[in-house]
This record gives sequence, structure tokens and C-alpha cells, in this order.
Amino acid sequence: MTLLEHIKLELKAVLTNPVVVLTVFGGVIFYSFLYPLPYSQQTPREQPISVVNLDQSQTSFQLERMVDATPNVQVVQRDHTIEQAKQAFINGEITGFLVIPEHFYKDLMLGKSPVLAYAGDASLFLVYGTVVEGLAQAGGTLAAKAKVSKLLIDGVPLELASQQYSATRLNAKPTFNPRMGYVDYVVPAVFVLILQQTLAMASGLVGGTQRQGKGYWSSQSVMSVIAVRSFVLTAIYYLLGMFYFGASFSMYGISTLANPFEILTLMLPFFLTSCFIGIFLGALTPRRELVTVLVLISSMPLIFSAGFIWPTEMLPAPMQWFAAAFPTQAAISGFLKLNQMGADWTQIRGDWTQLWMLTVVWGALAAWCFKKYRYSAVD
Repeated sequence: MTLLEHIKLELKAVLTNPVVVLTVFGGVIFYSFLYPLPYSQQTPREQPISVVNLDQSQTSFQLERMVDATPNVQVVQRDHTIEQAKQAFINGEITGFLVIPEHFYKDLMLGKSPVLAYAGDASLFLVYGTVVEGLAQAGGTLAAKAKVSKLLIDGVPLELASQQYSATRLNAKPTFNPRMGYVDYVVPAVFVLILQQTLAMASGLVGGTQRQGKGYWSSQSVMSVIAVRSFVLTAIYYLLGMFYFGASFSMYGISTLANPFEILTLMLPFFLTSCFIGIFLGALTPRRELVTVLVLISSMPLIFSAGFIWPTEMLPAPMQWFAAAFPTQAAISGFLKLNQMGADWTQIRGDWTQLWMLTVVWGALAAWCFKKYRYSAVD
């Protein structure tokens, strides 16, 4: 059998297997639209809150209007006591509330610092952050206005007072996530995991389907079958990878700072390792559906140990060893540094080396396990 004939047979085995086709093309394309969809708004806005105004002064009502004007929160009700606001919060009618204390205006005029109390739903971290940020912005703006007014009374010119109301000036500039959105933060990393897991499943399902019976895979050498299968699946996933890191990123406005050649270069050991993992699982499991089960079960541990949700250095040592045994951690680190952080190739050299080491290890395991199961099946 010539090499071209072998490639045609391997390609036919992939494209005529409906489970593999659904996993490779259906799964990857489906997830490219489905996963970012819930986060398309990037950050929560207009969170319903209540205001407990115990001061009832003109300035406190002005603060209420300033709070309601922020894009983060929306004042949906006003309560007379803190207990009423707590009950509405417990009932799920609001996600937070603001308490304006008594003598708020009086303390403000006397130069004292009145204390505004915020409450937010911390069971959802983004919601809590949005509520507190909106309330803090409104409170800070009112405080700045009061300080500027006091400086004007003391004879300070308006232009100078508007610059000196605070001892420090904050110039916040988000790095690597300019829109401060959830899509920009999580989608680039999760897309890497989706490519890895679907490729491992596809490779394993092809091997699991061929576990029973004989065919070209039993007549060709082990290295030839593994090499051709890896070549065919890697070529297919290069196209899907370019769709993910190209068209999908452009669709959602995610930054793409990397040199395309560097992205394609990093894909090679990543795809090869993922393919070898699938060949290993396809040879090891007695039924092909178990490949899908094992890959899906591993998804959550892999994504949480990848280093972008929680620092790798703070993970327990056994979890670090587990994460280092799979390409997820090195691949996500490398792709994020190149594409989202604008790193050069020398800065991801460690991730590149780790991926090639994993390619060698998983390739050896795949060859050993594939050879063992194939000859046992032939006998």
C-alpha cells in the first residue's frame, strides 16, 4: 500500500464515521458559537438594587440619582429600613442595596467622613463586583464634588480645585483585557481546551471503532498507522484552529496580537500530543464510548489547573503534576502569551519545549498501547 492510499483510507475512516464527524466538525463549530453566547454582554449591567435613605436630605437624594445614573446598577425600589432591604435581598428581588446614614449631609458639611454601607450578592462574583463598583463610583463622585465645593469656599480657583480634591489621581488602564470583559478573559483559554478535547476524542473514537475486526490498520506498521492518523487529524485541526484563532476571535472582538506563523508553529506539538492521547485512550478502553466519557471527565480538572483561573504556583503539588502531564497548561499559557499579551517567541520557549516533551512521552505511550491491542485483536 502506498502512502497516498494509506492517507486516503485514514481520511475515509474519519469522514465516514458519523460520531467522529459530529465530534470534530459539529462539536468544534457548535462550541465556537455556543460557549461565548452567554457572555456576549461581557459584564453584568443594570443590576437591581434598593436604597435605604435615612438622611432624607437634598444631597442624599442627589446621591440616589447619581447611583441610578451609573450603568452598573438600577434603583428599583426604596426602603425605609435596613430590615426591609435585607428581606427584599433574601427574596431575590434585588442584588444589593445602599444605606445612606443619618446626618449624612450634616457630616459632609462639617468636613467629616460619612460612612456609606454597601451590600451585594457575593454568591455571583461578577454581580457583586458590578454592584459595589457602581455604588463606590457614585459615592466617590459625590465626595469629590463636596471637596471641590469646600476648596472653592476657601478661595481656591475652580481649575486648581478640580485637580487637587484628591491627594492622588488614579489612571487605570487595563492590560491584556482592555474591555474588562468576560469573553476576552475566558474564551481564548477555553477554545484551546475545546480543540484539545475534541481532537483527543476524535482520535480515540477512530481507534475504538477499529478495535473490532481487521483492516488496513492491522496490515500496516504501528508507526505508519499512528503517523498517518496524526497527520490527517492534525491537518484537519489546523483548519479548525485557524477558524478559532482567526474568524472566531474577530467575530467576538478578541485581541489577536500574535504573528500568525508563531501561532501555527505552536499548534503543531499541541495537536500531535492531543492526537496521541486519543490514540492511547482508543487502544486502552474496551469500548469506544468510554473514550468520550474519560475525556469529558478530565475537562474540569484540566481547565481549573491550567493556570489562568487560579495561579499554578498556588495549586497543590499533586495537582501541578497532573496538569503538567497534559498539554492544556502549556498550550493555554503559550497561546495566551502570544495572542493576548503580545509576547515574543523567546517568552514562550518553556511552553514550547514542554509541549514537545509531552509529544514524545504520549507518542511512546500511544505506540506501545496501540501495538499491544492490535496484536491481541489479530490473534
